[in-house]
Amino acid sequence: MMANNNIGPKRLVVGASYGLRDWLAQRVTAIIMAIYTIILLGLFLSGNNFSYEGWAGIFAQQWFKLATFTVFMALFYHAWVGMRDVWMDYVTQSVILRLVFQVATIVWLVASAGYAAQILWRV
Repeated sequence: MMANNNIGPKRLVVGASYGLRDWLAQRVTAIIMAIYTIILLGLFLSGNNFSYEGWAGIFAQQWFKLATFTVFMALFYHAWVGMRDVWMDYVTQSVILRLVFQVATIVWLVASAGYAAQILWRV
């Protein structure tokens, strides 16, 4: 009878990056997005100027632009961890295909971050 070396503390773990760092990153980025949502909801419910000018006034403040960009960065990192795990778990037929999907995801997220910065700080 052969011994099964794939159990216990010395087991071989493959697939998505199973680790505390990724788990924690997902939770921290989710908390950042939740706090921002509460702030945005508070501004919406406490305001009385629901026009374009009112919202533009809120987003004209530098602290709010930075908070918004921080939330976008948290969203993009949150999306990267999730999509990387999806590609690693479900695209197992071809390493090259998985790499193509991961690179396409990175390119999309970096382009989205650049577009978010352009929107927030355009003159």
